[in-house]
Amino acid sequence: MHLPTNSRYFTLSACVFMTLFSLPAVVFFPWFWMPLLIFGVLSLIGLRDITQTKQSIRRNYPILAHLRFLFEYIRPEMRQYFIESDTEAMPFSRNQRSIVYQRAKQELDKRPFGTQRDVYENGYEWINHSLAPTHLDSHDFRIDIGKTAVAINSADSAQLKPGVVQPYSASIFNISAMSFGALSANAIRSLNKGAKKGGFAHDTGEGSISRYHREFGGDLIWEIGSGYFGCRNPDGSFSDENFIRNAIEPQVKMIEIKLSQGAKPGHGGVLPAAKVSPEIAEARGVTMGVDCISPASHSAFSTPIGLLQFVDKLRRLSSGKPTGFKLCIGHPWEWFGIAKAMIETGITPDFIVVDGKEGGTGAAPVEFTDHVGVPLEEGLQLVHNTLIGLNLRHQVRLGAAGKVVTAFDIARLMAMGADWCNSARGFMFALGCIQAQSCHTGNCPTGVTTQDPVRQRALVVPDKAERVYNFHRNTLAALAELTAAAGLQHPAEISPHHIVRRVSRNEVALLSSLVRPLLPGSLLERQFAQKVFELYWNVARADSFAQGI
Repeated sequence: MHLPTNSRYFTLSACVFMTLFSLPAVVFFPWFWMPLLIFGVLSLIGLRDITQTKQSIRRNYPILAHLRFLFEYIRPEMRQYFIESDTEAMPFSRNQRSIVYQRAKQELDKRPFGTQRDVYENGYEWINHSLAPTHLDSHDFRIDIGKTAVAINSADSAQLKPGVVQPYSASIFNISAMSFGALSANAIRSLNKGAKKGGFAHDTGEGSISRYHREFGGDLIWEIGSGYFGCRNPDGSFSDENFIRNAIEPQVKMIEIKLSQGAKPGHGGVLPAAKVSPEIAEARGVTMGVDCISPASHSAFSTPIGLLQFVDKLRRLSSGKPTGFKLCIGHPWEWFGIAKAMIETGITPDFIVVDGKEGGTGAAPVEFTDHVGVPLEEGLQLVHNTLIGLNLRHQVRLGAAGKVVTAFDIARLMAMGADWCNSARGFMFALGCIQAQSCHTGNCPTGVTTQDPVRQRALVVPDKAERVYNFHRNTLAALAELTAAAGLQHPAEISPHHIVRRVSRNEVALLSSLVRPLLPGSLLERQFAQKVFELYWNVARADSFAQGI
């Protein structure tokens, strides 16, 4: 058997060599039977590791991978007390990762002996149950996106009346934006194949639609960033013609303009020329041998009104597919400017995805990771309340993304105003990610975030696609159980009144008293029930992202 020569296989190669060396030596030195037995067994274990298809880490690190499993499972008390506790989120706790692995692998996801959480710590949350629980026949919870689009201020957009656009019936739990290039080809294949089987959506990330997104035909949300990859002219400007070519594909269900992302809001990016492979160049519409640049801001618009006109334009060019934008909230007046532009132009997006600064998969300077952008809870509340205050909430669907891995994560975000949730790192865990945090180095040990063909080999598409499907299905099944326990028929019925948060050791409060919802239409009447509106609403401008005077 030919053994790979990569240094990751040094241990296996050494064991095979020692086995072959010990075999004749035992004839002359009988005591060599012991190293022969030891190295022979290790060689068999290593050969089995690189040929099995269930665990990526074993395929890439034969023999050595077992040390991790031994350390993690045989001696959990050593890890727990001397290295990491089960509930320590760095950035995801072992408990959070384990629940994803268990649901993805169809393993038992129950836990005995009570909660490991301190239920009296500040911030602890729970959902109140009902003494009259319901029974739900299905956990395939879906919402319609794009049925209430309004675009009335131009002759071209007047043809897009409610009911004429191409609405999308979306799952309430979908794969968040991760580009091909950031993820490996096999990771993209696995995610999309799982999405196809489960009937949920796969966001392309700003790297556009690659050949690997198209392979299995899963539903796509095409994310368009400032680099306009997949819809750009040679100079990097937006191309109507190239956009139409991709947007009209039946596999593309929605169009999402990326204004900013939780991982590094307000920060552009550069993919060095050396990393621009033929497949990446093909997907993004860029030239090999040239740095691939994502500017920090868009060139197709520069004002809130311009943004909404761009939304309207893409909706028209895509023949009425649901079109919206994603952002991590920053300056409140900039978001308020967009909201004012909706009133002034009469153009509303079909959806808005609020990304929390606690995201995401993209590597960023530590200052951005730790200190730039608004966390999801505050950002989602601000967008939700603003739309309520303008009587626009019924026209715009809201998505939410930021450390969503469990059914309770989905439930609490829907209680705070989200219509659906996206998860990036949760689905990475389903693929086999072990949170090595080497995503930006090209040395991902499980083949998820690397373009190294040898490392990618560890990620077996049919097996990982099934795990993606299982994770989605079992998470929504758990959400159905939560919903039924609360006495409800659909997660959309979960409100802030159902969620309780501990604010001190001796005091708890309903989430409804903490999120401080606005009254419908209150902003139109200039009634500012919250300080942020009082401070920034009057200085927000529809014609500029700058503050008014």
